[in-house]
Amino acid sequence: MALPWLLALKVIPWGDVIEHAPKVLNAARKLMDRQKSPEAAPANATPMDLVADTPPSLGELRNRLIEARQLIDQQAQTQNQMAQTLAELAEQNARLVAAVELLRVRTRVLMVFIAALAIGAIVLFVR
Repeated sequence: MALPWLLALKVIPWGDVIEHAPKVLNAARKLMDRQKSPEAAPANATPMDLVADTPPSLGELRNRLIEARQLIDQQAQTQNQMAQTLAELAEQNARLVAAVELLRVRTRVLMVFIAALAIGAIVLFVR
């Protein structure tokens, strides 16, 4: 049952994953920093509805403006949450890669130790 997991772990190019993990983390942090300092809004906004024959009343324009502001606020909040989630995932990925690398090293040490024990056992049985 563990064989498919071992096969899957061997297929993953861990060297590439380890190599690119810091880049992903830095990119996520830059994205978070960019989200914290919002850029200026564009000055020329296009009207929402140009199909009407009569111009909209002042109250209708005010309602549209309020709706547009709410939508912009919701989108900014969603984008900020997504950037924060991305940064958290990148940090988790970096920690995971470090843990996997530590496990790889431990596994190699264990294999060397097992090989040494096997050689020692063979020498003892041959005597």
